Amino acid sequence: MAKHAPELPIEVDSETGVWTTDALPMLYVPRHFFVNNHMGIEAELGPERYAEILYKAGYKSAWHWCEKEAECHGLEGVAVFEHYMKRLSQRGWGLFQIQDIDLDKGTASVKLKHSAFVYVYGKVGRKVDYMFTGWFAGAMDQILQARGSSIRTVAEQVYSGSEEGHDDGLFTVKPL
Repeated sequence: MAKHAPELPIEVDSETGVWTTDALPMLYVPRHFFVNNHMGIEAELGPERYAEILYKAGYKSAWHWCEKEAECHGLEGVAVFEHYMKRLSQRGWGLFQIQDIDLDKGTASVKLKHSAFVYVYGKVGRKVDYMFTGWFAGAMDQILQARGSSIRTVAEQVYSGSEEGHDDGLFTVKPL
């Protein structure tokens, strides 16, 4: 296995200990810690209810992230979405590959390889990386609004690497 140093800029405030990448404060936690918390909440609420909550929270967070990063780097349009997928991949969530994106139509599809959730859950016969779903719609909608479009979208996971017959995940974005 080849390894390399992180490809994203990380600064740590000497006085507060706050980590920052680009324009936003970050947290650095072990994958097992995060996924174990995720599994604990899922066990209490059920995957369907937890997915609804995460969709809304993820949508809002992705909107905010794309807005701040676009300002920080002078990005717009598809470049914002590409930057978002790059940073998600660089931060260890998995490898996000844009399959297609059309801002005029409000559509996109994203393949996910090496999902952090699939690594922990394994093949369990259901989608386990649903946390990402709201992220795609939130990112798309922020980009669309920034370019003056009234289109709003919804995202869904078509399949997951945790399901039999699939090694990767696939997410789609389409207009509401």
